[in-house]
Amino acid sequence: MAKRMLLMLAVVVAVIAGLGFFKFRQIQAAVAQGASFQPPPTAVTTIVTHRETWPSTLNVIGTAEAIQGVTVSADLPGTVDKINFESGKAVRAGEVLVNLDTRQERAQLAAAEADRDLARINYNRQQQLVKEGVVARNEYDNALAQQKSTEAKVGEIKAMIERKTIRAPFSGILGIRQANLGQYLAAGQAIVSLQSINPIYVNFGVPQQEAARVGVGRSLRLTSDNLPGAVFTGRVTAVDSVINEATRNIQVQATLSNSGGKLRPGMFVQVDVGVGANRQVIALPASAINYAPYGDSVYVVGDLADPKTGKHYRGVRQQFVKVEGSRGDQVAVVSGLNPGDEVVSSGVFKLRNGAAVQVNNSVQPSNNPKPKPEDT
Repeated sequence: MAKRMLLMLAVVVAVIAGLGFFKFRQIQAAVAQGASFQPPPTAVTTIVTHRETWPSTLNVIGTAEAIQGVTVSADLPGTVDKINFESGKAVRAGEVLVNLDTRQERAQLAAAEADRDLARINYNRQQQLVKEGVVARNEYDNALAQQKSTEAKVGEIKAMIERKTIRAPFSGILGIRQANLGQYLAAGQAIVSLQSINPIYVNFGVPQQEAARVGVGRSLRLTSDNLPGAVFTGRVTAVDSVINEATRNIQVQATLSNSGGKLRPGMFVQVDVGVGANRQVIALPASAINYAPYGDSVYVVGDLADPKTGKHYRGVRQQFVKVEGSRGDQVAVVSGLNPGDEVVSSGVFKLRNGAAVQVNNSVQPSNNPKPKPEDT
């Protein structure tokens, strides 16, 4: 009985040892296979670099602003008696826009003029009598003061009537009328906007490191997506004296001719400011740049050798570059690349240094210096 038990135990131990050895060899083979495993190449698109001449310009977004712009309003309260303008029309400085009802003031003016005339007659009479010594000097002084007081009263009522005649303070383009005939206007209530838009200002901000190169007199070009084909030129006329602490930008103002009135206050525009001589750059699609806090980089495609096996394969190496400026879909690289380098133009987020790649340029990312988006 004991011999049979020992024999069975020996058989069980032998079976377990055999299974363990088989599993060990299986795991050992899997580990070896994993160590030699190579991930499949990553599909990317590439572009061959070449040098381009770019104008040294600063591209920023600006806002058009009227040289002069106000909301014409009622100076004194009153009822609209006459409207002398049409919405959207051009007017000249001093042109009457609105007359408020002045019947009460004109009646007061007639009474004040009568009092003035009487005071003037009395003053002339007192002046003659005081020369003859018939009246006391103080009666003459009272007549003089009364005459001046009545003249001042007449001037006050005339000024009130004039203030109820609302005129254009300068030449410009009117907006949409906000008052109606017979409407009672409170003091300060808006009537119509008035904008002087030829010439016109364009305000934009530039980074503080570029402020020294954007001085008064610097020429610029201006375009707008809302005005296809229209190009405006102007000059920088003012630079702010302080830098915005939040954005670290300095505000710049340019003046442009706007004879056709195409540019309107509040319109967004693209501003190209010349800041120096032309420069040589390597233009790449924006999708080719791998932006990172420690530095911007690209992936250059080339023949690489596997350090373990020594076999050559098509792979990428990470190359740090210096980027300065952009134009449309393109980014200017000023150092780190040479003409003729083959650079990954899309798919950089999937790559690492030394990764194998498979180039497929059947579909390329946009690389247009002047793109025309379909939704604009």
